Amino acid sequence: MDIRMALTELCDAFNAHDLDRIMASFADDCVLEMPRGNEPWGARFVGKANVRKALAGRFEGLPDVHYGDAEHFVDAAAETGISKWTLTGTARDGSKKNVRGCDFYTFRDGKVIRKDSYWKIVE
Repeated sequence: MDIRMALTELCDAFNAHDLDRIMASFADDCVLEMPRGNEPWGARFVGKANVRKALAGRFEGLPDVHYGDAEHFVDAAAETGISKWTLTGTARDGSKKNVRGCDFYTFRDGKVIRKDSYWKIVE
């Protein structure tokens, strides 16, 4: 599989806020780890339905979220890739977000089995 192409497609799908397109790239047993949460790994969502619900919440909380300045890095032998980006958007409370972050992706049989997201802390 062309992991760099998959990462580009995922970034495009996230920017289109197209959950069906995003979830088509994920395996049924996928795991999503978001930056914020009560555990050292943030918040963890397991399974396609739970991942979809978490991502829908992201789009609801930041309705104009955009991932710009994207760069993608690939380790094809390990079926992994990293996407770096600048997240911008406006939260429901009107606060503006502008933060650098990255996603670590792991693939199996052409599908995402793990997406682990990190953001810089802006103070």
